[in-house]
Amino acid sequence: MMKKIMRKELLTKRDGLTEEEVLHKSASAFQQLKASSVYNNANNVMVYLAFRNEVSTEEMIKDLFSRGKRVFIPLTVPETKQLIISELLDMEKDLEIGNFGVLEPKEEAIRPVDPKVLDLVIVPGVGFDKQGYRVGYGGGYYDRFLPRLSPGTPTVALAFEVQLIEKAPTDEYDFPVEYVITEKQFIDCKKIDLK
Repeated sequence: MMKKIMRKELLTKRDGLTEEEVLHKSASAFQQLKASSVYNNANNVMVYLAFRNEVSTEEMIKDLFSRGKRVFIPLTVPETKQLIISELLDMEKDLEIGNFGVLEPKEEAIRPVDPKVLDLVIVPGVGFDKQGYRVGYGGGYYDRFLPRLSPGTPTVALAFEVQLIEKAPTDEYDFPVEYVITEKQFIDCKKIDLK
């Protein structure tokens, strides 16, 4: 219940950002990510496609393509609550509006891969605490997906400052991310003191 109320409050806060703020703050968050070794060392990057005022990932996808990196995007399978990871080759040609109103690969552009090939995963969410726990959209897709990555694969949440919370309600299925990056800070969640 607690999570539901929190999710609603966080979405309201995020929805309150203007388009200009979203673009400006997204660019700042991306600059922080771009300066990091986790980003620069990665070759196979999974990126979400932003919707509803999420931190925009369009510039990142263009940047990855321009560096000759491989880009992968999630495809939700509502029946099983699984994510299929599909390689994105062309933002113009490969995508259509899919489940939940999110851009997803068209049927003929689904190129599934084993999550173990990924060496960086950008994780969406509604809210995050500094330990890397998230309030998601309630489907549990990422909590099921993240344990399937190769051990040691860096996971990064992109968020706006308004999405940071003191503590996310957690249960044993919740899988924290390693880094949370906002327009103002780069948080290494593994180094956060829990006191």
